[in-house]
Amino acid sequence: MRGETMKVTAIIQARMGSTRLPGKVLKRVMDRPLLDFQLERIRMSALLDEIIIATTTKPEDDVLAEFAQNHSIQVYRGSEQDVLSRYFEAAQYYGADVIVRLTSDCPIIDAAVIDQVIQAFTKHKGTCKYASNTVARTYPRGMDTEVLSMPALKRCFDEARSLSEREHVTSYIHHHPDEFSICSVRLKQDESHHRWTVDTHEDFQLMKRMISHLYPNNPHFTFEDALEVVKQYPEWALINSHIDQKKT
Repeated sequence: MRGETMKVTAIIQARMGSTRLPGKVLKRVMDRPLLDFQLERIRMSALLDEIIIATTTKPEDDVLAEFAQNHSIQVYRGSEQDVLSRYFEAAQYYGADVIVRLTSDCPIIDAAVIDQVIQAFTKHKGTCKYASNTVARTYPRGMDTEVLSMPALKRCFDEARSLSEREHVTSYIHHHPDEFSICSVRLKQDESHHRWTVDTHEDFQLMKRMISHLYPNNPHFTFEDALEVVKQYPEWALINSHIDQKKT
């Protein structure tokens, strides 16, 4: 972390080949790609030392490598299907000590939420190997943040065997909770019914409304500001309330 010897690195997995909404991460709102908004918000973190976009070696993802370069963000390109290896190799290549796992479909993620999960990890850094606000989900989808140590990521990389555990970076931890010291970050009030991630056209329509409403008046809008606006316009939540989350 800043001022310490531990290097805290956010690794954002991104690819253009989404099955339900191809090219979703570069879909535009207010003439800007969604990923542009997300990076701006992640950069507000007080605790991150570096941000990396981890994409694939497929030609269709050249545009993401170019995007990263144009935004002065490090990029690593690896396997499309074995996302765990892509993550581990990226972390290893850039010398990460603590990895913050983020996905590129969360355009309104709040840096304060990211920092809260990092703080939960570092508070118990002698024992905690994995901290997350998704173990017991109380945050809306779209605020998902996972933090793990490099040794924990290496163990996942070395021991995960199933296709699911290779495709989903932290599945091995969730399948073997007794073997990892896990810190769960939760809200006092359950807000997990909100869906602020982008995986379908309906998700995109909701994000378009929320960003267009919130950003012009306050580019630094918070998680709480987002909650307030969906309470002000409850009909907005109906846009994607019927969407089922893909299974991991």
